[in-house]
Amino acid sequence: MKQSNPIAVLTGDLVNSRRADKGAVGITFDALRAATDDFGQAHQLDLRFTRFRGDGWQAVLTRPNTILEATLFILARLKATPNSLATRIGIGIGPSTSLGTSDLADADGPAFITSGRLLDSMSPKRRLTIAGQGIGQNQTAILDLTEFITAGWTTTQAQAMAHALRNYPRTQDDIASELGITRQAVQSRLAGAGLAYFETSIGAFRHHSFKTPPQD
Repeated sequence: MKQSNPIAVLTGDLVNSRRADKGAVGITFDALRAATDDFGQAHQLDLRFTRFRGDGWQAVLTRPNTILEATLFILARLKATPNSLATRIGIGIGPSTSLGTSDLADADGPAFITSGRLLDSMSPKRRLTIAGQGIGQNQTAILDLTEFITAGWTTTQAQAMAHALRNYPRTQDDIASELGITRQAVQSRLAGAGLAYFETSIGAFRHHSFKTPPQD
């Protein structure tokens, strides 16, 4: 049955997986599954993470307004996981005809088609791209900057960002308690990771209407 409300589909593959050992590939997929499970639990969503043969994977957000923080969270969890590989992600926004049965292997619809095509056409040097219903230059620009900023995260910055983004916003005292470090250390890591500069963009995505054409 076709869903009229837009969804966000993330289709990804691992970077340089053919050169990596099986251990690194396994670690990466474990981190991806755990990240999508944790984000879904925090937001009461089922992202239905599905691994495809080889190095491909897919997840879905039935509330596309969370797509920026979900993407940031997934990237943070990967960066914070030792020996994990990087991933490319093509994000497609639009309706679906089916979310599949037990997983996304047999899911279908415009959002899935757009997401897959984006990944297929992405330059090997790029990591993030987005297109589809309600997506204009503003959303594309935010994802471009997200790719650039996240590429420079250190492991400790990524760890702090993962804790901050799981159920954003969170207090620095809570993050410090979970990480076992001082509040000042949390503040320094989040500042270095650019969290304050993402706040407006996260808010913009949360309040953006994907049901109407973008107003760029």
